[in-house]
Amino acid sequence: MIKCNLSRLMGERKHSIQDVHVATGISRATLTRLYYERNDAIRYDTIEKLCRFYGCQVGDLLEWVPDGEMINHEADRRIEPN
Repeated sequence: MIKCNLSRLMGERKHSIQDVHVATGISRATLTRLYYERNDAIRYDTIEKLCRFYGCQVGDLLEWVPDGEMINHEADRRIEPN
């Protein structure tokens, strides 16, 4: 599965969805779906705008996590299922 790290990037910089919307022009609806990882797809121009805004690489924004692994968001580490 592909994990979107937008919520982490936003949290590290204390940005709100509104802050990112105003700075990038990306719709609040799109940002909300990405923030809560409820999206099925993401446009290349959206990825580019977010990477440009955060000064990051695509791999900082999106990462592949093998199916069956859970993520402990507090520790930001992967935990194998029991």
